[in-house]
Amino acid sequence: MFKKVLVANRGEIAVQIIRALHDMDIAAVAVYSSADQDSLFVSLADEAIKIGGPQPSESYLNMAEIISVANLTGCEAIHPGYGFLSENAEFAALCEECHIKFIGPNSDVIKLMGDKSNARFAMQKAGVPVIPGSDGVVSDVSTAKQIADKIGYPILLKSAAGGGGKGIRRVDKDADLESAFLSTQQEARISYNDDDIYVEKLLTHTKHIEMQVIADNFGNVVYLPERDCSLQRNHQKVIEESPCALISPEERQYLGDIVTKAAKSLKYTNTGTFEFLMDQDHNFYFMEMNTRLQVEHTITEEVTGIELIKAMVLVANNDELPFNQDKAALKGYAIECRLNAENPYQGFVPQPGKIDHLYLPDGTLGVRFDSGIVQGSFISPFYDSMIAKVIVHLDDRQTAVNKMKRVLSELEIGGVTTNQDFLTVIINSDGFTSGEFDTGYLENRILKHQEVANGTR
Repeated sequence: MFKKVLVANRGEIAVQIIRALHDMDIAAVAVYSSADQDSLFVSLADEAIKIGGPQPSESYLNMAEIISVANLTGCEAIHPGYGFLSENAEFAALCEECHIKFIGPNSDVIKLMGDKSNARFAMQKAGVPVIPGSDGVVSDVSTAKQIADKIGYPILLKSAAGGGGKGIRRVDKDADLESAFLSTQQEARISYNDDDIYVEKLLTHTKHIEMQVIADNFGNVVYLPERDCSLQRNHQKVIEESPCALISPEERQYLGDIVTKAAKSLKYTNTGTFEFLMDQDHNFYFMEMNTRLQVEHTITEEVTGIELIKAMVLVANNDELPFNQDKAALKGYAIECRLNAENPYQGFVPQPGKIDHLYLPDGTLGVRFDSGIVQGSFISPFYDSMIAKVIVHLDDRQTAVNKMKRVLSELEIGGVTTNQDFLTVIINSDGFTSGEFDTGYLENRILKHQEVANGTR
């Protein structure tokens, strides 16, 4: 087993990785920016090395510096968490060249699935249903128009290198296509240094359903129960749950068979997540694959009892998975709310500042907080606004949601504005209660009809 692992991330996920490594009796090395020197994850690590300034490009995206620290501190492996370098094929390849184990899939698979156009093609070859659209990248407006005419508006223009809701434009009519195409190309070029665009049919009134897999180097592939991630704002997830309230055991098995087959066709190892759109007739269409740990992996851990970070380390160490498909059966229901330092009454603008009061109402069955904050923590303006994840896991949806309502009502954070009230509005809404919400629910229903829409309290 590894003796020392570098954690190439920050915040709550760095905390969770460090804790998992310590449970496994593995020393953890943290790297941090000048903005994070007083952060919880830095104090929890066995060693912590400052690698640059507050901007991600100076620190958490500085591949050469991270590799250098790993070598200097004698780390045998690097866990990238999510975000930053977690889906960077160049970084994974650099780790391989430097004989440092990248805790994730190999660089070739990351590269293949990181290009959304190539990923579509790979899934088609594997027999996975995909959203109607272009067969590859589209290089000019006229070709995009031909595809749009064939599949019908509305369409989405999507950056092939994109992810996390960036590099996406909706186009509703032919007259808007050219300007949208050019602006999407420009954004993709700036964000990813890659202006390849592909076209997809925009499916409306759909649910965002994803299913995680984990595979070892011995041909074992295990799929985990689906997550419903439909509650989104600007393509960013807000609340997730597992299982989906509307999916039957037979549909779960169907999805599981699909992702198992796809993972085997890719010769995939370690963990990854296949994301689908489910229409009103419960047809599933592959959207993309994330070749990393997900933010919402916590609810999957809760409903299976499988600790995914530890499993990732075992696979990277060339161990066989310590569980089979039967051990990954669904147990109860879990919900996660993302607590962000942002102001819903002012367009959700990030709210950096110092937390001068913090009360997390844990200590009861089924309540979990994943965070990188303590009282006195400073929320930096340089990184994602998520500061904690609130997770509840109980036997059924209704009792878990009731407890989440209580937990959110007791939660106290002072010094920074958060989306706590907005989360409460969502889980008390009729659409959430019924489980009938889709990917447009927050923007088309909640934000249009609640006070947060016009900036009043």
